[in-house]
Amino acid sequence: MSTVIESIDRCSPASQAGVRTGEKLISINGHPVADVLDYRFFGYDPDPELVLENPDGIQRRVRVKKEEAEDLGLNFDTYLMDKPRPCSNHCLFCFVDQMAPGCRDTLYFKDDDARLSFLMGNYITLTNLSQREAQRIIDLRISPINVSVHATDPKIRSVLLGNKAGADSLAYMRAFAEAGIAMNGQIVLCPGYNDGEQLQRTMEDMAGWGFASCSVVPVGLTQFREKLPKLRPVDQACANAVIDQVDTFGKLCLEKYGSRLFFCSDELYIRAGRPLPEEEYYEEYVQIENGVGMLRSLISEFEAGLRLEDETAEASRFTIATGVSAGPFLQELIRKAEAKLGIQGQVISIENDFFGHTIDVAGLITGQDLIRQLTGRDLGQRLLIPINMLRHGGDVFLDDLRVSDIENALHIPVTVVEQDGFDLLDAVLERK
Repeated sequence: MSTVIESIDRCSPASQAGVRTGEKLISINGHPVADVLDYRFFGYDPDPELVLENPDGIQRRVRVKKEEAEDLGLNFDTYLMDKPRPCSNHCLFCFVDQMAPGCRDTLYFKDDDARLSFLMGNYITLTNLSQREAQRIIDLRISPINVSVHATDPKIRSVLLGNKAGADSLAYMRAFAEAGIAMNGQIVLCPGYNDGEQLQRTMEDMAGWGFASCSVVPVGLTQFREKLPKLRPVDQACANAVIDQVDTFGKLCLEKYGSRLFFCSDELYIRAGRPLPEEEYYEEYVQIENGVGMLRSLISEFEAGLRLEDETAEASRFTIATGVSAGPFLQELIRKAEAKLGIQGQVISIENDFFGHTIDVAGLITGQDLIRQLTGRDLGQRLLIPINMLRHGGDVFLDDLRVSDIENALHIPVTVVEQDGFDLLDAVLERK
């Protein structure tokens, strides 16, 4: 833990109050500051009093003039003012455990930090949450908390998480529910473990505990599962059964709570061979970050933008590279754009040779697979790729190749497209 002030924003309330770098932030309005949650919560109020300590251990009090919710302007050596808490689980389905060897170290780090759940939207299992931290969430009304639930049967949850604390941490969900803390959930579906009756129990429990929403996503299995537990992939029959089960229970929830609460991911519909639901199903896309409605949103935005176009476009020929699952949907959008605007483009679905062909989403495509599968093909004058292929500020692929490496290898400029249908249309029409 480090509350030493590394820098202070210019013209910020703390700067104007005379706070100095190198001082340690001890408390705000009498409340000790241990990490970023304390800093954010207690620093929210107007005109707070800070207790600061210089390197010699001498403390002083400073009153800071600021508006409610205005940031103090203090920066620390890490975002959390502490180290991120590593995951203590050994989940049967953990994707990090299925990473290819030889990748950068950061890809092998598993966090399970409640602070990142609130601040960054990360999903956590609650298994390494202490009683003190759980009580702080309740006392500070920290909400929402995003929880990786997977199963509410204590034994099944412990098995799935590879941690006996998986059962004990269910008590935190009930305590948060009783305290009115909003929770969003996630269920990674592992056939034979948490489908069927177990899925039904999990949904019923979560609905009773007041979860605001929950995504149901199929387990992702790479080719790097040596010495890991055997898991079955979600096949077409399983995907269809899960969609029917979730939809049936979701309709009951809609009548009782005014929301479906439970939503199947796009990938489940693709595996089932079913059309995607219409926009109203997704309830303003409450679970879009978990791949629920991402494709429907993209399609709706692209088609809305296309309806506003009424002239033939003069854009250069292009290629869109994407994952196998999204390929057919993008091909249909480009077909419509070609018919209306006379543009010329193609969509190439990239097989995931790096992780294995069971992985079919664009977000896990590597730079080397792009280069290998696009080399020697007529790509037109430009290549478009979705931003979710990239990490580290939108420039680096999972295998550490950069966008510039793709451009140099394929001798073509690359345009990175946001996960947004309007942005895709602008890129297609060469407006960006």
